[in-house]
Amino acid sequence: MVEKPSLDSTEERAWLGEGQCHMQPGTDVVEIANGDRPAWDSKIQYVLAQVGFSVGLGNVWRFPYLCHQNGGGAFMLLYVFLLLVVGVPLFFMELAAGQSIRQGSIGVWKHISPKLAGIGYSSCMVCFFVALYYNVIIAWSLFYMGNSFQYPLPWQQCPVDVATNDTVRECASSSPTTYFWFRKALNITNSIEESGELNSNMTVCLLAAWTIVSLAMIKGIKSSAKVMYFSSVFPYVVLFIFLIRGLMLDGAMEGITYMFYPKLEIWGNVQVWRQAATQVFFALGLGYGSVIAYSSYNPVHNNCHRDALMVSGINFMTSVLASLVVFVVLGFRAKNIALRCVAKNLGLLNIMASHGSNQHWWPWFNMTDPSSVSIAEYREWYSHYRSMVGPNITDCSLEQEMNKGVEGTGLAFIAFTEVMAVFPASPFWSTLFFLMLLNLGLSTMFGTMQGILTPLMDNFSLSGLRRTLLTVSTCALGFLIGLLFTQRSGNYFVTMFDDYSATLPLVIVVIFETISVAWIYGTDRFLDDVEVMLKWRPPVVYKYLWKYVCLLAMIGLLAASLLRMVFKGPTYTAWNRSTASEMTLEYPGWALAMIVMLIVFASLPVPIGYIHSMLKNRQVPNTHSEEEGGQEMHHGFYTKCTSTEQLDSDFDQRALCEEDEARPRAALLPIGSEQYQLLSQQEEEEEEQDTVM
Repeated sequence: MVEKPSLDSTEERAWLGEGQCHMQPGTDVVEIANGDRPAWDSKIQYVLAQVGFSVGLGNVWRFPYLCHQNGGGAFMLLYVFLLLVVGVPLFFMELAAGQSIRQGSIGVWKHISPKLAGIGYSSCMVCFFVALYYNVIIAWSLFYMGNSFQYPLPWQQCPVDVATNDTVRECASSSPTTYFWFRKALNITNSIEESGELNSNMTVCLLAAWTIVSLAMIKGIKSSAKVMYFSSVFPYVVLFIFLIRGLMLDGAMEGITYMFYPKLEIWGNVQVWRQAATQVFFALGLGYGSVIAYSSYNPVHNNCHRDALMVSGINFMTSVLASLVVFVVLGFRAKNIALRCVAKNLGLLNIMASHGSNQHWWPWFNMTDPSSVSIAEYREWYSHYRSMVGPNITDCSLEQEMNKGVEGTGLAFIAFTEVMAVFPASPFWSTLFFLMLLNLGLSTMFGTMQGILTPLMDNFSLSGLRRTLLTVSTCALGFLIGLLFTQRSGNYFVTMFDDYSATLPLVIVVIFETISVAWIYGTDRFLDDVEVMLKWRPPVVYKYLWKYVCLLAMIGLLAASLLRMVFKGPTYTAWNRSTASEMTLEYPGWALAMIVMLIVFASLPVPIGYIHSMLKNRQVPNTHSEEEGGQEMHHGFYTKCTSTEQLDSDFDQRALCEEDEARPRAALLPIGSEQYQLLSQQEEEEEEQDTVM
């Protein structure tokens, strides 16, 4: 159940593959293959690491937005369906591959076939792209958390322009929280083409974020795992606190009802299926290599199937919990805004009445006491007389307000900050919220960094000081490149990287992973390997899910994403300072070229790895003929031995076999109904005589 070392003999390797290894009776397999490989201290530590990586900021702001935009409860049912038939099988596949071969993503796919080594390098590249902008979001959380230790909160009210002694126009035209986000935190430009200077506050926060990551990762999983005990558990404590507090707010039930109200007609929309599949894909962290890296530190016989079901279930339930918190808060916010709208309109109607207007469409409720008028009463009246009241009297829709500020960073840094500003003891709630975001981001960031560092350390056999130097230098490089995101236009680059640097390359990576296991290595052989690890055989349905359902789903997702990008065209949302509003802009030519380069650079290692392996294989026969002077290579003969003989509790004699670089390995593990051992010369001659007779 380990990666099998290669033969020293070039002659034997050319025919046998990458080789056999001969182990003495009683030798510990794990120690031979991975003598200095670290391991998890406990199962709970491993589970917290996997959950911490998979449960991230997307669960808090992306899933609630998709659920809200795409049919509420109907989207949840669709998400669960895709999670079971696509997400769990692929997640289980990565867990099993990492645990069996005990290598990072590069080593795992290189072990199955050296032609597939590029898959692992692509995973590392995508992880690095994601780490670059993900740590910027952590820097934003640090900035807001630092500004939460004051009362009143700095985004609670609009500042005053000292020159005019009036409220700053940009803030008056938007809101205090919106103004603080775009002007004080980001100091954003009007478009991506206006770069602007570096934002000094965000640069310092980014340096702090990379320092935290570096210190947590410097000793590998031994140091990061200890941080996980807090960073993975603390967000759940905060979410439950916010849920309890939120349920006490006026408008909470309206928010929950709005969230779960099912709209089954969305199942006929292809784009909804694409969004649900994409969310499943990213929620579990498929293709990053982090899942493989974490599972590679597991004991050989760990029940990775149970882990796959458990982590996937926790991930989904966390998304539901986060959605409940989001919508009780947004329901409170939306109801407050709608009630203020009603009061404003009733005030205008009172003014009209004071001028002597005597209209038959006057409301039947008391206009002088807005607090006694419900939103439903006002909207019922407005629906009857909207064409008569004039443009100054507007609709006060709770649903319309629920639609605002729900997606992405707008949810965390605008909508939530607005609500927390009206809470009693607002600095406490603000600090708690951004500390939760910080921990959610860090736990995912640790997993992303493991997806970079573990494969490189395994592939290049780095240990000790070299591991530390690789970790520190990677973090330093990440900070230097990350300065791109701390300039005044940096938020637009964060959007670019988030939309395009990971989506298509990761889908391509997972497609090749699935092809590797299902069609090159073989699902039956893979299930044999898993059977030895688990000591029971997983259901045969996985065979068909891997070979057909998952593969076709990933190809469909890739096609839908490409078609959407081609026909809709890449766009981004910019903040216009003069109008104090957001607008959608098209990327300039150089930015489009940058998007293409991000996708190509992340995907390129796959074909490069294949071509490199092909060229290397062509050189091997030529080397043999020159060294051996055309002599015929001697082939060894093998005798069969059962897998039970090889996998007894004492790890008695084992012979682990690999095939050549041109073909996939014969087995990830020393399993199956039969294995082969290299015979001695005397036994070989006897075998030849028997064959002739």
